[in-house]
Amino acid sequence: MASNYDNSASFYDGLSRAVFGTALVDAQAYFLPRIPAGAKVLIIGGGTGWILEEIAKVHPTRLNIVYVEISAKMMAISRKRNIGANQIEFINRAIEEVEYPEHFDVVITPFLFDNYKQEDLPATLRHIHQMLKPGGTWLNTDFQLTGKWWQFAMLKSMLLFFKVLCGVESWCLPDVGKEFESLGYSLIETKSFFKDFVGTRMYKNG
Repeated sequence: MASNYDNSASFYDGLSRAVFGTALVDAQAYFLPRIPAGAKVLIIGGGTGWILEEIAKVHPTRLNIVYVEISAKMMAISRKRNIGANQIEFINRAIEEVEYPEHFDVVITPFLFDNYKQEDLPATLRHIHQMLKPGGTWLNTDFQLTGKWWQFAMLKSMLLFFKVLCGVESWCLPDVGKEFESLGYSLIETKSFFKDFVGTRMYKNG
């Protein structure tokens, strides 16, 4: 994946809150209470790492977290977060380059797949899928289009901004749901935020 958010690390969270308020945080935090106690958790594309502090509020101890982020500057910010008594391993690489020897109970992908073109998505999803245990949980949060004109305009503006600044390759949202279905995942629950422009989904592997 070519996109790298180093150029936006210093202001990304502030910009997000200015535009979306707490909606992006609320969406990503919504299913965190569903993470089992003592779980092994893979987070991919966590940005500045504030999600680690949200996880620690719900699960202050016993989680084993692997945190994968391609941006070195985002990773540097993430390392300073309060993770409670949880164990964490930071990996500063693209997920496509990560081969992990163990399987995970939970995978979390926050606003990751809007960086991908449709033709590149299946290989990445299969790669991540192989790291999740059968019966495991996958929490995916991203933007979604529900037919409102302003959503389309806002999405195009964001993609253009991050294409110029960070090298994002995509011009539209890929059909992530279709790829989950093709891999045999069951959609357990969904929740929408910011007038349906943001959606978080909980999938089960198998």
